[in-house]
Amino acid sequence: MMKPFNLWSLFLALLLTPLLHFGQGNPTELGRVPWLRSLEEARTLSRKNSKPILILFQEIPGCQTCRSYGTDVLSHPLLVETISDYFIPLAIHNNKPGEDKRVLDLFREPSWNNPVVRIVDADLLPVTDRISGNYSKHGLLTHINAAIIKTGKRIPAWLQLLEEEFLADLKGTEKTYIGMYCFWSGEKNYGQIDGVVSTRAGFMGGSEVVEVEYRPDRISREQLIRRGKETGNADRIFVADEDPKIQVGGMETRKQGTFREDPETKYYIYKSPYRHLPMTRLQAARVNAALGEGRHPEMYLSPLQCTLMDRIRSHPSRFKKNLIGKNIAEAWTEFEAQ
Repeated sequence: MMKPFNLWSLFLALLLTPLLHFGQGNPTELGRVPWLRSLEEARTLSRKNSKPILILFQEIPGCQTCRSYGTDVLSHPLLVETISDYFIPLAIHNNKPGEDKRVLDLFREPSWNNPVVRIVDADLLPVTDRISGNYSKHGLLTHINAAIIKTGKRIPAWLQLLEEEFLADLKGTEKTYIGMYCFWSGEKNYGQIDGVVSTRAGFMGGSEVVEVEYRPDRISREQLIRRGKETGNADRIFVADEDPKIQVGGMETRKQGTFREDPETKYYIYKSPYRHLPMTRLQAARVNAALGEGRHPEMYLSPLQCTLMDRIRSHPSRFKKNLIGKNIAEAWTEFEAQ
């Protein structure tokens, strides 16, 4: 259970309310990060708050790569929160005269270039390597996490989870459908396995099944089935026509058909106020598993998400939307609109 709502929670909720609306007036290329535009101001704040400066060199207005970096990478709610909490964010336009050009020349960055990110200290010394040519969320977050470690801080579990999910998106995942007597129990058990990215409870061929999305470089389908049999959540496996027959401990094999999602997928989240909270699919899998086992799920949530949960619990009648299964960026927008 979450900690009881109190005056401190109320204060924190009010304090963090602007975080929900970060960067709404930004150009598309800057995403939703609340960027500073003065290097000297950034250096002053860096010294005052003992935080590195995260500098984005960006073309504005920019090409499709620049716009995509803004809408995809720099608008992800948890990346925006991370950049805002751990760094002093500074945006330098690489196609403007004046102060922008002075800073561009200071760092010997090219004009009219694709996005480049540098993480430096108040003396402008590099904390991590320059990020160039990698426009993925994972590429940015790995450098962010490296900078967090170099500044003597620990990477929280929720941020480790985010890096794991971004890597899964980058390397690719596979899905398998496993039949069992109770898909709610199965979804809880599969959702806590290392290498599993997401789960959904539903029906296939008249059976209760769990759709398990996983990283094949971390865990194999056969290993998933073995783990399922250990917890009593693997009675049969549904395979596509091109898949070979699978023989794992006498497992029954059936032809894969149409998957129909259960309305109460993520059952333990569904039956709790967490159904109103925007989460990534890996967060949701872990939170659902934790709730199903009576464990506290806060370790899988960012500080802002925990604060939003306090707000949801304190005003239950205000929050009505079930956000389970929705893309976190879309869910965040829906949450803001309530």
